[in-house]
Amino acid sequence: MTSVIVAVPEARARGLADELEMERITVVSVVPPNRVLPLPEGVDAAIVVATRAVLTSELVAECDRAGVRIIPLGDSDSRLLGRYGLTTALPADANGWEVAAALTADIPHITGHEASPPHRVTVVWGPSGAPGRSTIAIQLAVELTRTGRRAALVDADTVAPSLALLLGLSDDAPGIAAACRRAELGALDSAELTRLATILATSAGEIEVLGGINRPGRWPELGASRLQTTLRACRSWAEETVVDVASAFDADDEATYDLAGPRRHAATVAALQEADAIIAVASADPLGISRFVREHAELRRLTAPTPITVVVNRVRPGPLGIDARGQIRRTLERFAGITDIAFLPFDQRAADSALLHARPMADLTPRSTLVAGVRRIAETYSSATSHTSTGGSSRGSSRGARRLLRAREARGA
Repeated sequence: MTSVIVAVPEARARGLADELEMERITVVSVVPPNRVLPLPEGVDAAIVVATRAVLTSELVAECDRAGVRIIPLGDSDSRLLGRYGLTTALPADANGWEVAAALTADIPHITGHEASPPHRVTVVWGPSGAPGRSTIAIQLAVELTRTGRRAALVDADTVAPSLALLLGLSDDAPGIAAACRRAELGALDSAELTRLATILATSAGEIEVLGGINRPGRWPELGASRLQTTLRACRSWAEETVVDVASAFDADDEATYDLAGPRRHAATVAALQEADAIIAVASADPLGISRFVREHAELRRLTAPTPITVVVNRVRPGPLGIDARGQIRRTLERFAGITDIAFLPFDQRAADSALLHARPMADLTPRSTLVAGVRRIAETYSSATSHTSTGGSSRGSSRGARRLLRAREARGA
């Protein structure tokens, strides 16, 4: 049974506690909103008022250490919740059953014959101009690992491969080129992929990395059929395969006379066409948005009906004025018909730290607004295949939620 602490105004506290008890949730204590700490022993979740006075870094850090989930109530600035990577707040007058549903929202429905979530290949693409493809690919793999999925990173960029350099790994490792050669011979399986990959230890867990080619001149090694066969093998190897690709398509190559020869950008097209999902990254400046709009139609033509998640990176008021998000929304809707957009803020300190130490941002600046933004994308993105969330954290599954899952499995056994 889940145990909670209720820290809301007195006028609502006792009624909410009674309603939670009716939902078979144990209320360990009822305290004033500003008296959450110290946390009672054995509590699984804290129901608190979503205000800056209550949601402090000390409270969130203590809940993280204790594996206590935070359920915020009331109207709050979304930036406050985003800063700590918390979910959207429930209404201040939320009923007990609504709070109970939020507590168990990350418990998957278990049946005796339910299949495990499917494995997936996700390609991170963006137009020329360095919109942040590699940075987002790295952070997305970290956050997908944090959800409990086994993740792999693949560098299939034939123009400027950079994952190994960004992560402090040797660019002499076999990586994707060796995997493609083995795939052409029909000798690529999960064991071989594990042998060729480099293990990256992160704060979320280990990630398998297939580094890219260490010289751009080696691009013929990543042929279209080779790469597609490799990515198909990756589906049985990792639950989430995140692929970083170059910006250009091979449309220009089709105008050449040598139609039978290898094409420089065939790897990008092959990966996009093999993908189960695509993250399309645009830079939040006039040039970046213009390039994205021009390339998006060709991307859609090549990959339809594969779902595309549009992410606008480095959002800041400077290049676009005060209402940067509004201008981007209106532009993408008018010229590309895009209405569903995820925004990532510009966080120079986190980016500089990641470059300096050659580590994922989440390891160095876990409270970064950029990290929180990618985490929200990963949580929303992964809900299509798995209902599991971050284990042992105020942002995901609590210990009580995991006990509920085990109890449900026991009842079904």
